[in-house]
Amino acid sequence: MSEPIALIIIDLQNGMCGDHLPARNNPGAEDNIARLHAAWRAAGQPVVSVRHISRSPASVFAPGQRGVEFQPRFAPLPHEHVVEKNVPDAFVNTGLERWLHARGIRHVVLVGVSTNNSVEASARTAGNLGFTTIVVADATFAFEKADYGGTLRTAEDVHRMSLANLHGEYADVRDTAQVLRQLEDGARQR
Repeated sequence: MSEPIALIIIDLQNGMCGDHLPARNNPGAEDNIARLHAAWRAAGQPVVSVRHISRSPASVFAPGQRGVEFQPRFAPLPHEHVVEKNVPDAFVNTGLERWLHARGIRHVVLVGVSTNNSVEASARTAGNLGFTTIVVADATFAFEKADYGGTLRTAEDVHRMSLANLHGEYADVRDTAQVLRQLEDGARQR
C-alpha cells in the first residue's frame, strides 16, 4: 500500500482575483489546480485548503470580507481539513505539521498563490521539517514585483526564481502532468 500524499492548496481566495492586483503569470494555474484537486478527491487522498486571514482590518483578507472566502471552485468539502494562517507560511502557528503527522502523512504537494510568498515559505518549512515536498510549477503563480534594487521583474521572472530557490533544496518542482502520473502510479500500487 502506498503512503498518503496530501494536496495543500494555498490561498485560493476571492482576494486573489481582480483588477487591483499586479500583472501575474501562468493564467492556466487555476485550471491545473482544479485538475489536481479533482484527481486527489477521486483517489481518496487528503486535501488541505489553506487561507490567509489578515490581522489588518483594511485587508481584503480580513475576517468578514468577501476576499477572505475560498474561490467557489476550490471550496473545501466538509470532511477536508482547513488551515487558517496569519503569515505566509502555512505551518507557522497553524497545527498543520501535527495534523499531517497524526495521519501518517509524510508527502505533500503544494499548489496555489503566490509562488514567491506563501507557496515558497510553506515549501521551505515542509522541506525543513522532513516532508517529501513537491511544488507544482504550473499550478502556482506569481505577480510582477520590483527587486531590491528597484528593477521591476516580470511575474514569470519572479515565479521562476522562486521555483529555482526551492528545487533540489527544499522541494522537487514538477508539473501537473508529472504529479498526476505519480498519483495514478500510486493508486495502481494499492
